[in-house]
Amino acid sequence: MTIEIPNYDTLEIENIVFDYNGTLATGGSIDIETGALLEKIAKHYRVFVITADTFGTVESELDGIDLEVMVLSSDNHTKEKAALIEKLGATKTIALGNGNNDQKMLKTAVISIAIVGEEGCAVGTMLVADIVCKCIVDAMEMLADTKRISATMRR
Repeated sequence: MTIEIPNYDTLEIENIVFDYNGTLATGGSIDIETGALLEKIAKHYRVFVITADTFGTVESELDGIDLEVMVLSSDNHTKEKAALIEKLGATKTIALGNGNNDQKMLKTAVISIAIVGEEGCAVGTMLVADIVCKCIVDAMEMLADTKRISATMRR
């Protein structure tokens, strides 16, 4: 997907990486609207969900959606999340998150979106993000209609 951002850059985005708890999910569950938007986005991008799977629900909640789930395995989730962005190619990846352990991932991605959802958002994460959204649905609607990203990011 090409995103043209006036007076900024033209980006070729292939990947979207979502943190799970606090970003896509609250208390381990995603709502119906978020699930439907996730399915829509997965038709246009390679979608990855990265999580510690604190509640043990990620597989069942995302069953049937064309995406990859990556359960964190190290004791340094911050580093592990950023490494995924680097592996996928930072210049072609958008990352979304809300927690302290998402900061480096957001800083590494070409476009980063901090989510201030029901679980809030770490201040440091907001400060490194390119865009801050009040909820995941708003962010996902931006991903589905990239003119919204262009409008926010243009200089």
